[in-house]
Amino acid sequence: MNINDSASGQVITSQTGYQSFIPNNLPPQLEWSTTLVSTMSRADYVLGKLAREGSSLPNPHLLMRPFITREAVLSSKIEGTQATLGEVLAVDAGIQVKENQDDLKEVQNYIKALDYGLSRLNDLPLSLRLIKEIHNELMQGVRGNHATPGEFRRTQNWIGPPGCTLNTAKYVPPTPEELMECLGKFELFLHNEQLPVLIHIALCHYQFEAIHPFLDGNGRVGRLLITLLLIERGILPAPLLYLSAFFEATRDEYYKHLYQVSSQANWNDWLIYFLNGVAVQSEDALSRAERINALLSTWKLQVASGNSQIPMQIVEHFAVNPFLTINKIANDMNISYTTAQRGVNKLEKLGIISQANTGKRDKLYCATQILSILEEPTKINTFQEDR
Repeated sequence: MNINDSASGQVITSQTGYQSFIPNNLPPQLEWSTTLVSTMSRADYVLGKLAREGSSLPNPHLLMRPFITREAVLSSKIEGTQATLGEVLAVDAGIQVKENQDDLKEVQNYIKALDYGLSRLNDLPLSLRLIKEIHNELMQGVRGNHATPGEFRRTQNWIGPPGCTLNTAKYVPPTPEELMECLGKFELFLHNEQLPVLIHIALCHYQFEAIHPFLDGNGRVGRLLITLLLIERGILPAPLLYLSAFFEATRDEYYKHLYQVSSQANWNDWLIYFLNGVAVQSEDALSRAERINALLSTWKLQVASGNSQIPMQIVEHFAVNPFLTINKIANDMNISYTTAQRGVNKLEKLGIISQANTGKRDKLYCATQILSILEEPTKINTFQEDR
């Protein structure tokens, strides 16, 4: 179906002759099919289980730190960055990585933007103002910083293959003249509490991407909104769920479903896809967190027999980052280099960590079993079976 015939919005001709899509106000008229209701029920159940069991883990906030990094890597990867999770964690541990400097900065900015948004929710509701502030954090000092960080666009953007023009693009979002009216109505819907929360969030994500209010960074801000809405609505006590892994693993379907809402008003398939992602990623996050926590518990028992508490404290550090350097440990724990070195040497002898680089100086160590859990690809068998 041509997007001109879609029931989810209207195509208008701009003053200069190109056509753009104006999405209808939310919410749409939904068909509560048996599949949609059962998929929502399952997503609610496993998300609730993640919220309960994730909160009961001994150190949920520490355990979630590498998950936030993983989310940042995968959300940025959807936009074309090449930085790996290992590279980002190694840099955080104090090692300079020569490759992918621009990509690393984009990933680090994503983490800063999420932290900033979570902090601001304490005194500011999710709003256009906060969205602009988050965008400002995301785009500072990176390749897209020419795209007016923290400001909604004043020129037209479009989506399509490289080299396409306004007239040949697959999708052209609202014109600058229509943009603020669309955003104003979107902001009103952000506070709608009449729909089931996950349905509301799925609709918000689509609408934000359809409006595409920034010159760059729309995909990443739209995915950050999912996490922030889950926190603001009290569904999760901490940022435990990240959908970028699911979107990255099913990237073609992600874009297809978004476009089919615009072109065919195919809301049900988008909602079922989104809810399946919530279920898959809730189970995935819980499984990874439990396995990491089990490893940490085992290692703490292994090192508990000695006189020093330093090795056990270093093990706890792995909940934040499986990489470490002796300098980083000494600084973080406020101990001498020699004391940190003795603790690291003990963990290396026990096989808990191993050297991850080849140098004799600036040695980088890694708890590879934890890194392996974090780097496992997302399993989407559950999603495929439900389709």
